[in-house]
Amino acid sequence: MTAFTVLFVCTGNLYRSPIAERLLPVHLGAATDGFRSVSAGTAARPGASLNPWSTAVIEDLGGRAAEFRTRRLTTELIGSADVVLGLAREHREAAVQLRPAALRRCFTLEEFVRLTGGRRFEGGPAAAVAYAAAARGRSAPVAPESDDVEDPDGRPLAELRVCADRIDRALRQVAAALTAGQDLLLSG
Repeated sequence: MTAFTVLFVCTGNLYRSPIAERLLPVHLGAATDGFRSVSAGTAARPGASLNPWSTAVIEDLGGRAAEFRTRRLTTELIGSADVVLGLAREHREAAVQLRPAALRRCFTLEEFVRLTGGRRFEGGPAAAVAYAAAARGRSAPVAPESDDVEDPDGRPLAELRVCADRIDRALRQVAAALTAGQDLLLSG
């Protein structure tokens, strides 16, 4: 069985998207083996190490930060992802511009949470993504700050921690949406 790939996108691939990439497995629990979590940046310098603050925040929240290297967003990464979650609207839009056919698989992290919130998807993670894509057109517009996780670059560590906590809370809901019904799929 091929792993369901979640691609997180931010700007530099140094703070927001690596935090999401490394914390999603924490919330997937026993379902981790069925998923692949990756990240990229729209303006990333490929091959850079994580900022020490990002490393500390990831590890404080239970994730594993070792062996991370930044990468730039590419059409290939988008094409291989089952869902693309930008940390701000500009990142979702960049993914769609690079690969327009991926529109129905591209969301902001907060948008995906809002669209799938609390529902069980017995068809597995692909059903959650399809539901979110269909619900997007029926949802009322939201203020930009509702969808954008602010970039902590150049700000104090306390602001990075606030950012990481917001991402962590959203990831709990993403993991719940993607894994809901897994027991039904495995036993069926």
